[in-house]
Amino acid sequence: MKREERRQEIINLLVESRAVELDDIAERFGVSKMTIHRDLDDLERAGVLRKVRGGATIDAGTQFESDFRFRELQEADVKRALAETAAELVEPGMTVMINDGSMASVLGDVLADRKPITIITNNAAIMERAKGLSGVTLIGLGGVYSSKFNAYFGIVTEEALSRLRADIAFISAPAASGRLAYHMDEAVVRTKRAMMASSRQTCLMINSRRFGHTALHVLADIAEFDTVISDKPLPHDTSAELGAQVDDSKTVVRIAKETTP
Repeated sequence: MKREERRQEIINLLVESRAVELDDIAERFGVSKMTIHRDLDDLERAGVLRKVRGGATIDAGTQFESDFRFRELQEADVKRALAETAAELVEPGMTVMINDGSMASVLGDVLADRKPITIITNNAAIMERAKGLSGVTLIGLGGVYSSKFNAYFGIVTEEALSRLRADIAFISAPAASGRLAYHMDEAVVRTKRAMMASSRQTCLMINSRRFGHTALHVLADIAEFDTVISDKPLPHDTSAELGAQVDDSKTVVRIAKETTP
């Protein structure tokens, strides 16, 4: 098996099981542990996995978020439930902003049914699927393309957002603890906050598994959002702190329920 084929198979195994053991994959491919170490090192540098002791994982860590291609395939039911609940906030004729992320890309698909609608996004997956759809006015934000996040960021993106206004912005976060939402990438944080500043309402969409974790940069105080949508009730520390600030926060929490196929 060629090197690139082996590395693609490692990626496929990670998509299926979320983690791989060094000894297991060395035996599986009939190569040395050192060869697998080099494979994992190169894949980590490419931003598609996180190397851990004895193997690798695609789970998000404190300073790490797995490649968009992995995240797009994970927890599809939860993402769909969150997207369906978020779509209830949107009426035909509205202008919405949707940020980067695999969860947000699902929302882009769902909102196509709310037409006529204007979608402003830096999410390349949404751009690809929404372009040409009848009843959808798509404003694609340019900038510097990130293959890791499959989205556009930077000064060009932020400048465009400063000149646009939306009815609501849908923002996702990979980590939250207490009243704070976090992200590990500074450029991503700037773009998300620019969307928040350019929208009349803001909605945080967050998987319940992301609570109890932090990352390098503070994205926002959860109380800054008009609505928070998650698949489970907010952790006690988060709900207690929000509840203690009744005068400052009017955040509405919605719990998404998975739909039965």
